[in-house]
Amino acid sequence: MKYTTNNPRQLAVMTLVRTSNGSYSNLQINAVIQSTSMGAADKALFTNIVYGVIQHRLTLEYQLHPFLRDPEKTENWVKELLYTAMYQLEYLDRVPKRAIFDETIKIAKVMGHDGTRRFVTGILHQMDRKGTPKLADIQDEKTRLSVEYSVPTWLVDMLQQQLGDKKTTSILASLNKAPKQSVRTNTAKISRDHLLEDLAKNGFDAEPSEVSSEGIIINDGQIVHSDFFEDGLLTIQDESAMLPVESMTMDIHKNKLKTVMRNATRLGVYKNVETFELDARKVDSKFEDGMFDAVLVDAPCSGLGLLRRKPEIRYDKTVADIDRLSNIQLQILNAVSTKVKTGGTITYSTCTIVKQENQDVIEKFIAANPNFEVTKTKTERNLNPDSDMVQIYPDDYDSDGFFVCSLIRKS
Repeated sequence: MKYTTNNPRQLAVMTLVRTSNGSYSNLQINAVIQSTSMGAADKALFTNIVYGVIQHRLTLEYQLHPFLRDPEKTENWVKELLYTAMYQLEYLDRVPKRAIFDETIKIAKVMGHDGTRRFVTGILHQMDRKGTPKLADIQDEKTRLSVEYSVPTWLVDMLQQQLGDKKTTSILASLNKAPKQSVRTNTAKISRDHLLEDLAKNGFDAEPSEVSSEGIIINDGQIVHSDFFEDGLLTIQDESAMLPVESMTMDIHKNKLKTVMRNATRLGVYKNVETFELDARKVDSKFEDGMFDAVLVDAPCSGLGLLRRKPEIRYDKTVADIDRLSNIQLQILNAVSTKVKTGGTITYSTCTIVKQENQDVIEKFIAANPNFEVTKTKTERNLNPDSDMVQIYPDDYDSDGFFVCSLIRKS
């Protein structure tokens, strides 16, 4: 798509309209950045506004509602424009109120007409005079948590039932923090200690991960544009996502397979990787029984552990989706179970935090396949001293939520 503006606030509104219609925020953001000539500061502001509005959408909707006489008749892009102004006013301390008002009113006229400009101006000034509704005034606790942390009430209810009120609130409070910039060392080319030394010499503020033995947190500096990335010394990956392979002894989407091979080539390990497209529930069409010593099932899931990186997930998923996905996950495990040798292992992992897709799936699988048993999932950092499975929540290490379970075939 061609853009006729480099205004980061206007581009944010246009992007938010597309994401509200079902487009993925990260893909839309990347497309805008690649298709415009914004400077670094404007790119950062644009990205911040888009992700910020999506993360706080339910909060912003609640606060805007009293100022709209007829919300259903207000154009979607006008509401998104107002959300961008509200987000900047509430969450971006360094942006002057006058600049936010001036830019928002200007965009209202450019994207609409003079009537739209007057409408937006009136609402902004009303908010300024009266103030927005206080979240503390919401009487129902689940509703207040839903609005305050901008997650659906069904998710609040599910987490409270499974984890209790205190843990639920801790998780929800962590979801709108900026995700850490984490990378995985390519140990085929360099050790983590040497990579940390080289990063420091080149001005990167980096530290070892608390979660993964190969992980590094980049606190300052854009690593994706560095020679370290281009030379394949590291790859971008969340700390928690490194654990399934770390716990082992060793997709049906074509675009993902291309990405896998591009990364494998950049990292210099492409000779060790073979990809093909196959529904994992149909492995009988490709493999004989007992072929593998180890299988990693990176199961399709709701992605509720990724809400920092993909904030729109919280609005897209439903309880019905979780039930459907848990059935698919169990089908995949059942399908691959016969392909593992006796004494071999299946490592099951998801990037979600609800039991229906994690512990409950394992329980059902073991009940249907008594020739398998859960064996302790081992990690370098011993993250699960009191459990055989690893369940990381977003508030534990400020990383993605992740689940890993190791299954061994006894006979």
